[in-house]
Amino acid sequence: MTKKQKKVLYRIIIAAVLMVALLLLPLEEGSIIRFVLFLVPYFVIGYDILQKAFKGIKNKQVFDENFLMAVATVGAMALGEYTEGVAVMLFYQIGELFQSYAIGKSRRNISALMDIRPDYANLKQNGELVQVDPDEVEIGSEIVVQPGEKIPIDGVVIDGSASLDTAALTGESVPRSAKVGDEVISGCINMSGVLTIRTTKEFGESTASKILDLVENASSKKSKPENFISRFARVYTPVVCYSALALAVLPPVIRLIIGMDPLWTQWIYRALTFLVISCPCALVISIPLTFFAGIGGASHAGVLVKGSNYLDLLSRAKYVVMDKTGTLTEGVFQVTKIVPSDISENELLEKTAMAEVFSNHPISKSLKEAYGKPIDSSKVVDVQEVAGAGIKANVDGVDVAAGNEKLMTAVGLSINNVKEPGTVIHVAIAGQYKGYILISDKLKATSKDAIKALKKAGVRKTVMLTGDSKQVADIVAADLGLDQVYSELLPADKVTKVEELLEFKQPKEQLIFVGDGINDAPVLSRADIGVAMGALGSDAAIEAADIVLMDDDPKKIAKAIGIARKCMRIVYENIYFAIGIKVGCLILGAFGIANMWFAIFADVGVMVIAVLNAIRALRVK
Repeated sequence: MTKKQKKVLYRIIIAAVLMVALLLLPLEEGSIIRFVLFLVPYFVIGYDILQKAFKGIKNKQVFDENFLMAVATVGAMALGEYTEGVAVMLFYQIGELFQSYAIGKSRRNISALMDIRPDYANLKQNGELVQVDPDEVEIGSEIVVQPGEKIPIDGVVIDGSASLDTAALTGESVPRSAKVGDEVISGCINMSGVLTIRTTKEFGESTASKILDLVENASSKKSKPENFISRFARVYTPVVCYSALALAVLPPVIRLIIGMDPLWTQWIYRALTFLVISCPCALVISIPLTFFAGIGGASHAGVLVKGSNYLDLLSRAKYVVMDKTGTLTEGVFQVTKIVPSDISENELLEKTAMAEVFSNHPISKSLKEAYGKPIDSSKVVDVQEVAGAGIKANVDGVDVAAGNEKLMTAVGLSINNVKEPGTVIHVAIAGQYKGYILISDKLKATSKDAIKALKKAGVRKTVMLTGDSKQVADIVAADLGLDQVYSELLPADKVTKVEELLEFKQPKEQLIFVGDGINDAPVLSRADIGVAMGALGSDAAIEAADIVLMDDDPKKIAKAIGIARKCMRIVYENIYFAIGIKVGCLILGAFGIANMWFAIFADVGVMVIAVLNAIRALRVK
């Protein structure tokens, strides 16, 4: 509890004790002494509210909850309802203290969940380690991260190996290994070993800083419910103030005109009760707090949301369009099958890898990695790369051709069509067909479960867009259970397909595009909601997307939708609950059925319940 909160608590205790003591004293009703004595606890508990109300009037910003409380309690004291005047102010302060504590706890929880900002960096200077502020470390500097310390700045490991705890970034408890040559990002915790890292970014541009900046600024992008509540409060408060004034004046005047007792005291008391009930604290506080808690809870789960407006949109997602490579698949090409003909598997792979020795294409790299031995490039001559077909070369005195069916036709061979889920590399040696090698991009282990989870979450259509061949795309789509697939697309074609889907959907339905955040930036921007997948440390992903999943698990898409829907459910629960109770109590107050004590519940009680409900958004299963 902060010093300010403790001070309010002490005032509450003192005022409560004084009020109880005065109620026990045999004081004459309506006496000046009773009035003066009750002013003591009233000013102890309410002087700051009266000050704020006066400042609001002075600055021409009259209609707020301080003004409502001030008018209601001053009016109650003037009518001789001293106990109720002090009690309203007392319980209002209890509610404000509770609200302050709840918001503070929510912020502390989020700060703890996102505790990734490092306090220092161990900088290597003249062979010694110097502890410095991360802001002072320049690009290209060498820093040392010891076990238990956070990596302060993004960089590349140049010495040592360790296990890294990435839970604060990804929400996953499984550690990641780091060794020489690996890129590491700030915010991870070194669990074992000593790492020497050469920095590749300044502290302000590092992943931890960017993530914290996103979370801290998320509140600037408000959702429709938040904007509605802001507009509602601006109109609602003046309306209830004028309604209370009308309630205090019109009925007595009408009764006076028709010759009845005007009952001024009774109607003014009803108007004051009306004011206490009408205070919009529950809505004004709980709705932004719900979104704040939802964004914090999502951050802990490894889902970065750039604004509460995106939670609102995500909750209505009915179309999920996904890239294939890097989103549903590992994005790493590898040899998965070798089918030789009149030759051994090793010899087929060796000749093909040697023919590809000078190429930097991902397929060539996968062949060389599968071979796994040093290649004497002096044995490879007359290399000819055939665009869109493959490679021809002379390997150790023998002509080798490795590529697709077009290349086989070009060298005068007729082959059978191979239907396999991947890229097929046909190989001809010395003019004879010697078999094929299959290179595949493996499906992620959770991709199939991710599609099932999306269907379970109520997503109407799942679509895959890919630049891969129709044959491969169709096999992947069928295996995963996707509703639709479009293949052999260029980046511009992906945008066109997304635009077609946007025209097809209903206005209230939202379309998500999930991609790797680098090649798919145009599509991420065009979709209703752009989600960057596998964006751990990717600047382009963080910039282009509205929502960033900090690891490469496609199941997080359904989880993000679930978080958004829970958050929006709590928001609407609070709106309906608060407005419903307020309207009912206002009607009861206007007819004199509800007294000031009832009004206290309608104000403070409803606010406490709404704030407690809002904090539920912080917890993510």
